Amino acid sequence: MKKTYKMLTAVFALLFTFSACDEDKLLELNVNKNAVTDMDMNYLFSYATLRVGAEYENTRALMLYAATMIQHTSSLASYFSGDKYYYSAQYSGAYMETQYTNVIKLLQHVINNTADVPEQANLNAASVVLKAYVLQRMTDLYGDVPYSQAGNGLESEEYWFPAYDAQQSVYYAMMDDVKAARDKFSASAKPLGVQDFIYSGDTDLWKKFANALLMRMALRISNVDAAKAKDIFTEAYAGAFDNVSDNAMIHYAEGPQGVNRNGLNDGYWNTYKYSKDCKVSKTFVDWMVANNDPRLMIITGGVGDPESSASWETAPAEQRGMPNGYTASTIKNVLDADDDITFDAQGNEMFSMLNIKYMDWSDPYLLITYGETELMKAEAVVKGWISGDASAYFASGVKGAIDSWADFDAGFVRTTGEIAGYIAGRGFAAASNDDKLRLIGEEYWAATYLNDIESYANWRRTGYPVLTPTQDPNRYESNEIPRRLKYWESEIANNPTNYAAAIARMGGDNFMTRVWWDGGK
Repeated sequence: MKKTYKMLTAVFALLFTFSACDEDKLLELNVNKNAVTDMDMNYLFSYATLRVGAEYENTRALMLYAATMIQHTSSLASYFSGDKYYYSAQYSGAYMETQYTNVIKLLQHVINNTADVPEQANLNAASVVLKAYVLQRMTDLYGDVPYSQAGNGLESEEYWFPAYDAQQSVYYAMMDDVKAARDKFSASAKPLGVQDFIYSGDTDLWKKFANALLMRMALRISNVDAAKAKDIFTEAYAGAFDNVSDNAMIHYAEGPQGVNRNGLNDGYWNTYKYSKDCKVSKTFVDWMVANNDPRLMIITGGVGDPESSASWETAPAEQRGMPNGYTASTIKNVLDADDDITFDAQGNEMFSMLNIKYMDWSDPYLLITYGETELMKAEAVVKGWISGDASAYFASGVKGAIDSWADFDAGFVRTTGEIAGYIAGRGFAAASNDDKLRLIGEEYWAATYLNDIESYANWRRTGYPVLTPTQDPNRYESNEIPRRLKYWESEIANNPTNYAAAIARMGGDNFMTRVWWDGGK
């Protein structure tokens, strides 16, 4: 008590002293002289870039939902919600929860503070392009999302509860913004330099990235607005990637570097060992085997225990994907007697595991690649949008997709002969136009492995590859592959008016609610 009394006496004495001094000095007590008052915009851009590939949302939206729904991977564990179409509020809304608060907010702050600064034109333009990349993924996953008011909460409290824009408006705005940003990059402005973890400040490559993104956006809306899609695509495609060295990817540091590491790999392997519960899907393995795909022993590291290399069976003929849609109990319904004994003894180890060679923290995080853009061009030729040789674009797209694996591990390089033989075996040149679209869709699916939010979106647009839905009786809504994820549930309580307007416009907030561009394939 005496100690408390003495402290109060000292405080009152201090206040009395200040009452006799200049009032300004008293007001200065409210100023934290050690606080940061002027943030480095380049630093915010760098941090936001690294956060695009962060573990939390990539584990949940990409790995636990999209990758299993698209049947690249499979799991018997119930927390892999997309495998059997379970609903997890925490997982379904995760991408919306964290990319808005940790990426869009920062990028928009950079955009707002560099918009009228000519020397910062490159930083401004790169931030706009990256923001559009993230928000395209956002709207593809959920449908209507905040766009025009998104990320402005640091600027004014009026944006703390942003309105949702209709997806059509989001797409049109994104394409306008990306085109303007592409044309804003300038050799005379301040370079981005080493704080750019994607292209190290190369503005020519950023322009190519912008054009590649426009191509992706154009094809996404092609089933609902073919005229605009064609206009956007034909204006952009000639300025996109020329080879695999142009690939857009986030580059991470070696070793444990906090946020500076591949968060998808952090989730798959290094932190939680999720990969012990996750295997390559039977759908994907069977497709690669049937087509003699040279990526088989890139995608899978073999059959066995991921943590015990002595157990690995790496012969291609021994690879066996895990069928989607089963639990540790129901999987036995599709195993024969010998398999049942093996499963009881080894569990998941009897199925092909993910290859740990592409799971290092320092491995790149893919955004969009040359292989994808060449396959897009092949589709555009088939659609009659552009002239050219669809077979040549198809071949360069497949080759580019396979060659890109060298960025992960030198052992993933495949010979020219192996790749050429695989392409010839696909029979693209002799196929009908409908079959050409199927072949392009399948190869795009293979090319976007590890970028499964994109795989999932393109599957919904094209219907390829043809996938058989899983049939778990405890699925959330129906035994059909979901058409979207449900919104972050906090929006229901925290932003109710704008949330309600969005679901009324979309027709609901369910897995089977279709987004605007979903052509119903």
